[in-house]
Amino acid sequence: MPIRHCIVHLIEKKPDGSPAVLHARDTELAESQAIENLLADLNDAYNAKQGKAWGFFHAESGAYPFSGWLGQYLDGQQDFAGFTRQAVGQLKTLMEESNLSTGGHVLFAHYQQGMTDYLAIALLHHSEGVAVTDQLDLAPAKHLDLGQLHLAARINLSEWRNNKQSKQYISFIKGKNGKKVSEYFRDFIGCQEGVDAPSETRTLLKAFSDYVESEDLSEEQAREKTSTLVDYASTQARLGEPIALEDLSGLIDEDKPRAFYEHIRNKDYGLSPEIPPDKRTLNQFRRFTGRAEGLSISFEAHLLGSKVEFDEAQGVLIIRQLPTQLVDQLKRRKD
Repeated sequence: MPIRHCIVHLIEKKPDGSPAVLHARDTELAESQAIENLLADLNDAYNAKQGKAWGFFHAESGAYPFSGWLGQYLDGQQDFAGFTRQAVGQLKTLMEESNLSTGGHVLFAHYQQGMTDYLAIALLHHSEGVAVTDQLDLAPAKHLDLGQLHLAARINLSEWRNNKQSKQYISFIKGKNGKKVSEYFRDFIGCQEGVDAPSETRTLLKAFSDYVESEDLSEEQAREKTSTLVDYASTQARLGEPIALEDLSGLIDEDKPRAFYEHIRNKDYGLSPEIPPDKRTLNQFRRFTGRAEGLSISFEAHLLGSKVEFDEAQGVLIIRQLPTQLVDQLKRRKD
């Protein structure tokens, strides 16, 4: 993961309405193993966060100047350190207007992953710890606590520059403690939500369920394809990458690699060729399966509590909204 440029600034700010103090670094950080380790850990922590949103820039304006400064940097009109000093100054101003905000170290990192350029921005905080000195004494020590990563964003620079129609080249953490806590950070980036990841993931899973039903697959085949979908989508979520529908289609059926993709296109589910995965929605999609004495039951985990109810005390499963085909068979048997 080549790191093109990296810098850290400090904003001192308490959530009590007091003025913020900016300590801006003049030059970017030199290459080091510490920077590589930090960025790798930051990416892991960011990818693991649930509750992220995807979006795109507002039109550049006085209220949303960040995309203009970023464009000037990428066009060579501004160096990286100068660009980030402008940006962190705007962040300080927005922090002062938000009584809920607290300061911290602000990391900017321009790096490459594969053929794609990214800009990561994160507000980092410290935790108190203990270190062992060379003399084997114990001493207090501070360390960056990536477990407390609540305000961060990642911009796919390549997609922003090359795909003007995209509405999902920015991802950002929506905020664990409520929308207002993270609003000023989203305004700093100048980002608006363009894609609802949970909704897109639910639509994909609905399309998959329809596809499995239309193909009249055996229980084992359906289970294998479900596992393939969830494993691939979960891996993409862990890597912070979108689900590519054509790639997924090829994995689901190697003999007919475009079958699922064409099913999505022909049924017009309204999905983009690439969608951001939502881990919580994916986890709810795994299937419960059981077979005994001529009885076979299989259903998707997300149906538990809605169409399927489990009474643990009595060992009873209540199924609502039975499949029409099953209802017709039962009616004919009764007659």
